[in-house]
Amino acid sequence: MRTGPPHTRAQRSSPTATALALALAGVTVLASPQQAGAADSAPIGFGAGTTGGGGAAAVTVSTLAAFRTAVTGNAAKVVKVNGLITLSGQVDVGSNTTVLGVGSSSGFTGGGLRLKKVTNVVIRNLNISKPLAPSDGVTVESSTKVWIDHNSFSADRAHDKDYYDGLLDINHGSDNVTVSWNTFKDHFKGSLVGHSDKNASQDTGHLKVTYHHNHFSDVYSRIPSLRFGTGHFYDNYVVGADTAVHSRMGAQMLVENNVFRSTKIAVTTNRSSDVDGFANLRGNDLGGAATEISRTGTFTSAPYSYTAEPASSVVASVTAGAGAGKL
Repeated sequence: MRTGPPHTRAQRSSPTATALALALAGVTVLASPQQAGAADSAPIGFGAGTTGGGGAAAVTVSTLAAFRTAVTGNAAKVVKVNGLITLSGQVDVGSNTTVLGVGSSSGFTGGGLRLKKVTNVVIRNLNISKPLAPSDGVTVESSTKVWIDHNSFSADRAHDKDYYDGLLDINHGSDNVTVSWNTFKDHFKGSLVGHSDKNASQDTGHLKVTYHHNHFSDVYSRIPSLRFGTGHFYDNYVVGADTAVHSRMGAQMLVENNVFRSTKIAVTTNRSSDVDGFANLRGNDLGGAATEISRTGTFTSAPYSYTAEPASSVVASVTAGAGAGKL
């Protein structure tokens, strides 16, 4: 199933210039799985238009104190993280910020980042591991225009499910978020969108999130779990889930061209909440997983240009291109 501009495969003599031109035109060129991941010079989906720090001069940090200082405030800034920084709790990131890991093994462990009441933030190429409760790996709270791209999120499942908190949670009326080309591994609670059944007044009409080309491996549930909002979940690879995509409290979801393996329930609309969600499915490779669809709803076409590659090529693309170190 293809939606948006035609799927294009071509040799590129000037990859950066061509990718940029096509991105501006709403077209993604897929010359190989690796180039597919690296070609996204701007977010596709609900987070389109997010630029972060843009062309601001980059500052490189390697300590927690330096990082806290560098990401404070709303002026345009690009902050490169060199090395693995141990956190206790979360660090608040200001508006108009790009946080970018250096190489393939830089990032944070033990806690996470919080985007609270901010706008225009890019989080890329970071390793974010073992966020001890009550900290998420990344929390997007009451924030808009966010791009979470090419990060590696992980914990372990050797502890109780509440020992760590979520890897990526989006809540309190946040909006216009794209989550692309990330890996989520070895965790119970993957990505919660909408924190409570009782938050309809703040969340209704918001929580618009696109997930594409992410790899969820041995994540038990919340892939994602979405309340009230609108979610587009396409070209993702899910392995080893109990319950993967969960639409609840009237959320509208379009689940397209994904691959599920060793998963019990690929998509459900009728668990854990008093009100069911909605989900439209097309082009997925369920791999034997069950579905529980009580309501399909009206979200059948995304309001932006994108190219959904067929499920048959998703495993190769995602395993080659997702995660930190793949830019």
